Amino acid sequence: MTIKEVQNEIIDEFSMFDDWTERYEYIIELGKSLPMIDEKYKTDENLIRGCQSKVWLNAEQKEDEIVFTADSDAILTKGIIAIMIRVFSNQSPKSILEASTDFVDEIGLKEHLSPTRANGLVSMIKQIKMYALAFDAKK
Repeated sequence: MTIKEVQNEIIDEFSMFDDWTERYEYIIELGKSLPMIDEKYKTDENLIRGCQSKVWLNAEQKEDEIVFTADSDAILTKGIIAIMIRVFSNQSPKSILEASTDFVDEIGLKEHLSPTRANGLVSMIKQIKMYALAFDAKK
C-alpha cells in the first residue's frame, strides 16, 4: 500500500466515530497493537525530543524500505505513534520524504490534542522524516 492509501484508510476509520471520546478510545486501542520496539532500542538516542511523554522510535532499513518500531510510556501517545508507524513503516525513504501529513488535520487529531501532545506529534513526524533523509542520503 502507498502512504496515501494508508492515510485514506485511517481517515475512513476515524470517520466511523461520532465523537472524540470514541476516537481517543480507538487511538488507545491502536497503541495496544503497536509492534513492540526491542528493549535494546529504548535508549536516549531513540527518544523523540519535544514529546511530553517518553517516545522511543527506531528505524531500520530493509532493502529499499524503512521499518519503524516504537514505544511510549503513555497510552494515548503510544496510539499516536502507532498511527504514524502504520503510515510510514515499510515505505521507501523517498516516499516518506515526499508524503503529505494532511491526513492528521483531516482526522482532526492535532486540534483535539493538548498543545504539548500536538507538539509531540509534530516531533514524531519530524523524526520519521529525519530517518528517511538519513537513509536516503546513504544511497
